[in-house]
Amino acid sequence: MKVAVVKYNAGNIRSVDYALKRLGVDAEITADEQLLRSADKVIFPGVGEAETTMNYLCAHGMDKLIKELRQPVLGICLGMQLMCRHSEEGDVDCLGIFDTVVKRFLSQKHEDKVPHMGWNTIKQTKSALFKGFTQEEFVYFVHSFYVPENEYTAAVTDYILPFSAALHKDNYYATQFHPEKSGKVGERILRNFLEL
Repeated sequence: MKVAVVKYNAGNIRSVDYALKRLGVDAEITADEQLLRSADKVIFPGVGEAETTMNYLCAHGMDKLIKELRQPVLGICLGMQLMCRHSEEGDVDCLGIFDTVVKRFLSQKHEDKVPHMGWNTIKQTKSALFKGFTQEEFVYFVHSFYVPENEYTAAVTDYILPFSAALHKDNYYATQFHPEKSGKVGERILRNFLEL
């Protein structure tokens, strides 16, 4: 199986690569159009800022490419947010795969820290990504922006308010949390993705 990780100007590619290696997968980290189109699975990771990253993707024609992929694609963290229609981070139009917006967390009370950072549970899981999940599981988050619940929501987490911890539409899957940093639970989610 050929797994490609989209190489662009956003971080956490190495930790995704290490997580895949632990599952026995040697991924191709690439920005090459042919390699991405011919891969069996594509992972679109990301840690960074939405506007800068969208500008980079558009300048390199990768915005069009990602929207044209037909194999299973997994967006992680910023990758998930960039798959939405618009982000309040930099007030930028994104890929529009998921017809929803990305909003900034606003603290409601003193103990609400932004970014939302650390372990939290996912619930209401519905997608092949969560095959075998029977209870709420802990996963690892680091983000200051969130996707509200919408028709594509595939898992929910509560922090300040309930939000989409995962999204799914057609061949596109996405997680706001970092499966590559979420221990055994994250490993299971990655394995489920690879087995799609």
